[in-house]
Amino acid sequence: MVPRYNASSLWQELPEVKERGILETLNLQQRQLQEAIFEVVTSEASYQRSLSVAVNHFQKSRRLSECLVTSDKHTLFSNLPGVQEVSERFLLDLEEGLEKDIFLGDIGDRVLRHCPDFHRVYIPYVTNQMYQERLMQQLVRENGTFLQVLQKLEEQAVCKRQLLKSFLVLPFQRITRLKILLENIRKLAQSDSSMASSIRNAVSVVGQIVSQCNEGVRSMMQTEELVLLEKRMDFQNTKSVPLISRSRVLIHHGELVQIFFQELGAGHRPGLTTKPIYLHLFSDLLLLSNKTDTGRFLVTDYARRGRVKADRVKAKALGLPSPVFLLRLTQNHLGLSCDIVLQAPSEKEKEDWIAQITSQMAQGAES
Repeated sequence: MVPRYNASSLWQELPEVKERGILETLNLQQRQLQEAIFEVVTSEASYQRSLSVAVNHFQKSRRLSECLVTSDKHTLFSNLPGVQEVSERFLLDLEEGLEKDIFLGDIGDRVLRHCPDFHRVYIPYVTNQMYQERLMQQLVRENGTFLQVLQKLEEQAVCKRQLLKSFLVLPFQRITRLKILLENIRKLAQSDSSMASSIRNAVSVVGQIVSQCNEGVRSMMQTEELVLLEKRMDFQNTKSVPLISRSRVLIHHGELVQIFFQELGAGHRPGLTTKPIYLHLFSDLLLLSNKTDTGRFLVTDYARRGRVKADRVKAKALGLPSPVFLLRLTQNHLGLSCDIVLQAPSEKEKEDWIAQITSQMAQGAES
């Protein structure tokens, strides 16, 4: 498909607008509205040209494909051809709409008609971008043949001095920009006009897609964080807990000091001994571990949501150093209850831990 309009085209310069003398019948706001509507068309046309370069010049390059294994090809380009197809259909619909009505008064309806397709292709593509970027960095660093072929492709005139990574980020930029363009139309459209309602709906639905794209990225980052963390966990002294879960999020973590009371015999106050302890607070789980010199974590105990409490204590009255708090595990990995006295690096961090643990772990106990 060859787009009919250029990014620099203006609505007021269209032959039909000039021939019919339409411009003279519109006030300033109405002219701005028409240019805002037309920008959806011209920007989609520009986007379509760039997607064609990404797919036809890069993804379909035989030499580039020979440098990549199948899984890397999928990670690098994801469902980009699907994104291109959806953009083609949307642009064609917009162009047909202009032919029927030079004002494109039903643009909101036309956007809404394509939103299910936007949802289907943009969310998985954007969600994959974290892995896409990481793979690109790895290939450039480790695959010399890939880098040579890529540089030759990027030097060709069709790229207009743009790098492959610039083309790969276009889909997220586009769906985000579409929301902004629709918001501009909504601001300029008369609130009682026939297009106002459909434009409001289009802004809402496209906005939801953008939010789900952001949520997809955030969720993938959280999952990746759990994957990396699980590799560093050693459950030598406890039953193993699988960390990777769709609903689990790492909320807070850090090293504290555990304080032990040491009996010194009759007539003597208990002595105090200390050792570092590392806490990982998840949305449904608290892990306690010893951090090794190699950066691994030897898990010593854990408890699930509803089985953990954090209480303030009067440090001075108990002869404890400040700032301390009491961590209560009402049911640990052995099914036992235990109290752990912890010292935080500062009063602020102590309060932070108490607040975070209370917020996350005081919810309904698991059966």
